[in-house]
Amino acid sequence: MPLKVNITKLKKSKLYSEELCIDLQKTNDEELFKWFLASILFGTRITETIARNTYKTFERYNLLEPGKIIKAGWEFLVNPIMRDGGYVRYDGKTSTQILRNCSTLIQKYEGSLNKLHRDTKNSKDLENKLQHFYGIGPVTTNIFLRELRPFWKKSNPEPLLIVKKIAIKYEINLNTYNRKSLTFVRIEAGLIRLRKILRSNKTNR
Repeated sequence: MPLKVNITKLKKSKLYSEELCIDLQKTNDEELFKWFLASILFGTRITETIARNTYKTFERYNLLEPGKIIKAGWEFLVNPIMRDGGYVRYDGKTSTQILRNCSTLIQKYEGSLNKLHRDTKNSKDLENKLQHFYGIGPVTTNIFLRELRPFWKKSNPEPLLIVKKIAIKYEINLNTYNRKSLTFVRIEAGLIRLRKILRSNKTNR
């Protein structure tokens, strides 16, 4: 028997960016970089809780601009930023990744993610350019771009396979929704959270 979910509730799911008080609708470089930083954290091998806590630590230390992060330096990122965020592993690796990507953003795109978007031909080119950043693969690219679908013309990543599988499990036909709509993105965020719940239920059996 197929599982059921309240689709009305799913359509109202809070975006991950909204949980961090990042306003992507503004589409300015300040908010876009905040989400870029958060996406890198969400894309690393840590829990979502540690990713959120680490982002909030960057925020607390007023390190939400590429130039400020570079000025802070690697040692400061490792401790106190990563340590306060809850890292016990990968703190040095993640610090290196963030610093290198801040440098690339400044050197290649004048520190502007909007410039990166303007310099791309289409959605695939946008994904490819993001994956030229150090340590950013398909998953982190998807994290960054999926919540930008309604706001960036060329942002239209294919939903992750796990999202499609969970949609089928709950009898949700994703094809009935406009992938560039905010409704679709909220459903997607809700399905990703359901993945966590399903995984937790399996662990507790």
